[in-house]
Amino acid sequence: MQHNSKSSRRSFVGKIAAGILGTAITGTASAKLFTGKIIEKSLAHPDFASGGFLSDKKFVPVMITPYQQNGKIDFDGLSKLIDFYLAAGAKGLFANCASSEMYSLSEAERLALTSHVVKHVNGAVSVVSTGSFGDNAEDKATFAKKIYDTGVNGVITITSHFAKADEDDDVLIKNYEKFFSLTGNIPMGTYECPSPYKRILTPYAFKYLLGTGRMVYHKDTTIDFDKVKAKIELSKNTKLEFYDACVANAMYSLQAGAKGMSAISGNLYPEILAWMCAHATDPDRQDDVKYIQAQLTKTEDIIGQNYPLSAKYFLHKRGVPIAIKSRVNPDPLTTQQIQALDDTYKVFLGWCNRIGIKPARI
Repeated sequence: MQHNSKSSRRSFVGKIAAGILGTAITGTASAKLFTGKIIEKSLAHPDFASGGFLSDKKFVPVMITPYQQNGKIDFDGLSKLIDFYLAAGAKGLFANCASSEMYSLSEAERLALTSHVVKHVNGAVSVVSTGSFGDNAEDKATFAKKIYDTGVNGVITITSHFAKADEDDDVLIKNYEKFFSLTGNIPMGTYECPSPYKRILTPYAFKYLLGTGRMVYHKDTTIDFDKVKAKIELSKNTKLEFYDACVANAMYSLQAGAKGMSAISGNLYPEILAWMCAHATDPDRQDDVKYIQAQLTKTEDIIGQNYPLSAKYFLHKRGVPIAIKSRVNPDPLTTQQIQALDDTYKVFLGWCNRIGIKPARI
């Protein structure tokens, strides 16, 4: 079968495991990671900023979609954006998600966007993409196969695509069972996306999904840390990688065992999220970890206003060549929003100075 032939594709779990091949690094020598990429040891790469501490935690951006002035996807800008994410320390990419404005993209655009990301990274990091669009299980399965055929490492399902808001977990599980039966052995993930409504996975539903053996990725939007921690515990000793979307939980989730972060703030200052993933469990950097955690929480409301337009403005200000244009936010940023983002940019530079990293550039 077509999808069985892809069984040799490296898993999302193992593909970008952070580990150094060979002996310890000194001076300005290069480090060869399991990604197969050569990364120069410098302050721009937060894994090496602590004098030897290396974490397997990962920052995986929820990618935005650049547009041309005519409203079409800007694939040249997308390539530059990918390069920027990688330069900032991203260890995976989530394409075709809410931040990508996926509900404003056509089926052809979702596929083209995902395919471009996969081809551009060329195996350097893992890529996942949402694939649960469709009116019924058969339609969802057909689109999921198309997404998988782009070369992604996992197909993400939106939890609220599998049951209505007033339907219980048994309905959710029944619909997932049908979907899984139609999608062979494609590795899957879950995303508690706020649209069409936020469907938080209960422990009952989460246990079912883990028990299928198909799950490799979960983007959590629970927010309540006690409940987040409970799901992290359930996912331990499985192949699922747990990513928290709530930046207020970053330090706590990472220390509790989450694999990484996939927060929207990573679209403004990805190197800060990458640094947090690298150092949340570093015993020598806990003062800085607590400081960055407080700062990320403090600025979240600012960057969330008129998002993702806010992120595109911030990236443009940072030199990433993308237009400040969005399909879901037709109204421009207000003068007050621009001033708040400009002020946040200055604050961001102060964070970099404090923790000893250089802002990423492409």
